[in-house]
Amino acid sequence: MESMLARPLNGDIRMVYKKAIQKERGREVLDFIESHLDLSEVLDVALVDTSSHVNLTNFHSLHNLIDEGLGGLVNIKRINDMQYINKFLEAANCRLRMGGYYVGCVETSSNRKKRVLAKYSAPINYLRYTFDFFFKRVAPKVPVIKKIYFFLTGGRNRVISEIETYGRLYSCGFRLVESKVIDNKMYFVGEKIGEPDFNHKATYGPIIRLRRVGLNGKIFNVYKLRTMHPYSEYLQPYIKEKYGLQKGGKFNNDPRVTTLGKIFRKFWLDELPMLVNLLKGDIKLVGVRPLSVHYFDLYPAGVRKLRKKFKPGLLPPFYAHLPETLEEIVHSEVKYLNEYKKYGVLTDIRYFGIIFYNILIKRARSS
Repeated sequence: MESMLARPLNGDIRMVYKKAIQKERGREVLDFIESHLDLSEVLDVALVDTSSHVNLTNFHSLHNLIDEGLGGLVNIKRINDMQYINKFLEAANCRLRMGGYYVGCVETSSNRKKRVLAKYSAPINYLRYTFDFFFKRVAPKVPVIKKIYFFLTGGRNRVISEIETYGRLYSCGFRLVESKVIDNKMYFVGEKIGEPDFNHKATYGPIIRLRRVGLNGKIFNVYKLRTMHPYSEYLQPYIKEKYGLQKGGKFNNDPRVTTLGKIFRKFWLDELPMLVNLLKGDIKLVGVRPLSVHYFDLYPAGVRKLRKKFKPGLLPPFYAHLPETLEEIVHSEVKYLNEYKKYGVLTDIRYFGIIFYNILIKRARSS
């Protein structure tokens, strides 16, 4: 039964917290937490064991917190058992001051796979893992079916990937400080760097909506088949910092792309739903690639201003010029936009021919 671990009014709180953490999670977890938080700070660190965001919502009335918020919040309940993960992280964000640390844990999908396969003998272990994958990972992300899933399970023991965990953290106003796998669970530390995004339109199913910069700088939704883990769009700063850019301007060894997603991208299947955007008039057949706000901000100010004057396209000039760096991509797009400004639809017809040849004959790809 989950509980709030009450803050002692007297005695050595450091010893109380240390004993509670060591008893529930072991010495290595305690050392990991203490490497980031000073548990001796009586009024600055709180320890909880709960999956309910309601408990944190009522937390202020239960404890005499300092006005600017806590410096640290530790929850030893894994997020796999939270029905409303983001609501919990949003509540944690509200209880922390800027720069405060949230420490949590999760059994990632990769660690769960190892555990399930090791628990049973072949071939039962793979049958058990397949059932677990579809019921605990796929079902919560499929419309209609997910309602049945949450009704039956309350969201407990859900399968969550490492990347989804990080993405949820970033979407709720945190940045990842460190993560470490201990006893098949991943413990992570998030620093509060801002307010939550409160994205109530996040999608989990096979068809996703991605916010992109369009004509006149208007933000619109691009439809695609999912190729990344949920909440991956929030990790662009983290991925760029950690992995950098590869040829073609994409992120190098992007861990956000799923195994199935790599297959979709190889055969262009992920682009098919963008035909809806084409029919709606959000994009045209040939034009610059619709970019996320973060990626758009990587462009020089003058290029951003030029880009906003034109509708983005389904087939970008990338496949005509085949640039290898972000600078070359920017140059390619500026070249196309200037030509389009001068010659209009004739430019699109010419670029379409070049793109068609490069994709079908030269087998050009944007990995």
